[in-house]
Amino acid sequence: MQVPWLWDEFQTTPLNIEFSWCKRYANAAEMFEDIKQSHLWVSAENYDTLMGLNPIYSFIFQAVYDRDHYLTDSDFSLEGEIATYKATARRATSLNIQKIIYSESVLRPAAYVYFGHPPISKIVFP
Repeated sequence: MQVPWLWDEFQTTPLNIEFSWCKRYANAAEMFEDIKQSHLWVSAENYDTLMGLNPIYSFIFQAVYDRDHYLTDSDFSLEGEIATYKATARRATSLNIQKIIYSESVLRPAAYVYFGHPPISKIVFP
Protein backbone atom coordinates (compact mmCIF):
# COMPACT_ATOMS: atom_id res chain seq x y z
CA MET A 1 0.00 0.00 0.00
CA GLN A 2 1.33 3.40 -0.80
CA VAL A 3 2.39 4.91 2.49
CA PRO A 4 1.73 8.63 1.75
CA TRP A 5 -1.93 7.95 0.90
CA LEU A 6 -2.43 5.81 3.98
CA TRP A 7 -0.65 8.31 6.25
CA ASP A 8 -2.76 11.19 4.91
CA GLU A 9 -5.92 9.17 5.56
CA PHE A 10 -4.78 8.41 9.10
CA GLN A 11 -3.99 12.06 9.87
CA THR A 12 -7.51 13.11 8.90
CA THR A 13 -9.12 10.52 11.18
CA PRO A 14 -10.33 12.56 14.18
CA LEU A 15 -10.35 9.73 16.71
CA ASN A 16 -8.38 8.75 19.77
CA ILE A 17 -7.14 5.44 18.40
CA GLU A 18 -5.76 2.85 20.79
CA PHE A 19 -4.06 -0.47 20.20
CA SER A 20 -5.32 -3.48 22.13
CA TRP A 21 -4.10 -7.05 22.43
CA CYS A 22 -7.46 -8.21 23.77
CA LYS A 23 -10.22 -5.67 23.03
CA ARG A 24 -12.35 -6.65 20.06
CA TYR A 25 -15.74 -5.26 19.13
CA ALA A 26 -18.53 -7.82 19.19
CA ASN A 27 -20.40 -5.96 16.46
CA ALA A 28 -20.46 -2.72 14.51
CA ALA A 29 -22.96 -1.07 16.88
CA GLU A 30 -20.51 -1.49 19.78
CA MET A 31 -17.72 0.05 17.70
CA PHE A 32 -20.02 2.91 16.60
CA GLU A 33 -20.74 3.78 20.25
CA ASP A 34 -17.01 4.21 20.87
CA ILE A 35 -16.56 6.25 17.70
CA LYS A 36 -19.39 8.57 18.78
CA GLN A 37 -17.21 9.28 21.82
CA SER A 38 -14.20 9.96 19.50
CA HIS A 39 -12.53 6.70 20.52
CA LEU A 40 -11.58 3.52 18.65
CA TRP A 41 -9.88 0.32 19.75
CA VAL A 42 -7.84 -1.40 17.04
CA SER A 43 -7.37 -5.07 17.78
CA ALA A 44 -4.03 -6.84 17.43
CA GLU A 45 -6.00 -9.73 15.97
CA ASN A 46 -6.18 -7.77 12.72
CA TYR A 47 -2.41 -7.43 12.37
CA ASP A 48 -0.95 -9.80 9.87
CA THR A 49 2.82 -9.82 9.69
CA LEU A 50 3.21 -12.96 7.58
CA MET A 51 4.02 -10.91 4.50
CA GLY A 52 6.79 -9.00 6.24
CA LEU A 53 4.92 -5.70 6.29
CA ASN A 54 5.33 -3.27 9.12
CA PRO A 55 2.38 -3.88 11.49
CA ILE A 56 1.89 -0.13 11.93
CA TYR A 57 0.39 -0.07 8.42
CA SER A 58 -2.21 -2.63 9.52
CA PHE A 59 -2.99 -0.49 12.57
CA ILE A 60 -3.39 2.64 10.48
CA PHE A 61 -5.45 0.93 7.78
CA GLN A 62 -7.76 -0.67 10.34
CA ALA A 63 -8.41 2.68 12.01
CA VAL A 64 -9.18 4.39 8.69
CA TYR A 65 -11.36 1.51 7.52
CA ASP A 66 -13.30 1.23 10.80
CA ARG A 67 -14.10 4.92 10.63
CA ASP A 68 -15.48 4.33 7.13
CA HIS A 69 -17.68 1.58 8.60
CA TYR A 70 -19.09 4.26 10.89
CA LEU A 71 -19.45 6.92 8.18
CA THR A 72 -21.32 4.49 5.91
CA ASP A 73 -23.30 2.97 8.81
CA SER A 74 -22.14 -0.45 7.60
CA ASP A 75 -21.97 -3.55 9.76
CA PHE A 76 -19.48 -6.43 9.45
CA SER A 77 -21.59 -8.49 7.03
CA LEU A 78 -20.38 -9.05 3.47
CA GLU A 79 -22.71 -6.27 2.30
CA GLY A 80 -21.34 -3.97 4.99
CA GLU A 81 -17.75 -4.74 4.05
CA ILE A 82 -18.47 -4.02 0.39
CA ALA A 83 -20.15 -0.70 1.24
CA THR A 84 -17.22 0.27 3.45
CA TYR A 85 -14.72 -0.81 0.79
CA LYS A 86 -16.44 1.42 -1.76
CA ALA A 87 -16.21 4.43 0.56
CA THR A 88 -12.51 3.86 1.24
CA ALA A 89 -11.67 3.00 -2.38
CA ARG A 90 -13.24 6.23 -3.66
CA ARG A 91 -10.45 8.13 -1.92
CA ALA A 92 -7.64 5.80 -3.02
CA THR A 93 -5.07 7.39 -5.28
CA SER A 94 -4.52 4.38 -7.54
CA LEU A 95 -6.11 1.19 -8.79
CA ASN A 96 -3.40 -0.83 -7.01
CA ILE A 97 -4.43 0.66 -3.67
CA GLN A 98 -8.07 -0.14 -4.45
CA LYS A 99 -7.12 -3.75 -5.19
CA ILE A 100 -5.20 -4.11 -1.94
CA ILE A 101 -8.09 -2.62 0.04
CA TYR A 102 -10.52 -5.01 -1.67
CA SER A 103 -8.30 -7.98 -0.94
CA GLU A 104 -7.92 -7.06 2.73
CA SER A 105 -11.44 -5.81 3.45
CA VAL A 106 -13.73 -7.98 1.30
CA LEU A 107 -11.92 -11.10 0.09
CA ARG A 108 -10.16 -11.86 3.35
CA PRO A 109 -13.32 -11.72 5.53
CA ALA A 110 -15.17 -13.78 2.92
CA ALA A 111 -12.43 -16.43 3.08
CA TYR A 112 -12.65 -16.37 6.87
CA VAL A 113 -16.39 -17.05 6.72
CA TYR A 114 -15.91 -19.82 4.15
CA PHE A 115 -13.00 -21.60 5.87
CA GLY A 116 -13.91 -20.80 9.47
CA HIS A 117 -10.44 -19.43 10.25
CA PRO A 118 -8.20 -16.62 9.02
CA PRO A 119 -6.81 -17.39 5.58
CA ILE A 120 -3.11 -17.51 4.85
CA SER A 121 -1.97 -14.07 3.71
CA LYS A 122 -1.17 -13.55 0.11
CA ILE A 123 -1.36 -10.80 -2.44
CA VAL A 124 -4.49 -11.52 -4.45
CA PHE A 125 -3.86 -8.95 -7.16
CA PRO A 126 -0.45 -8.48 -8.80
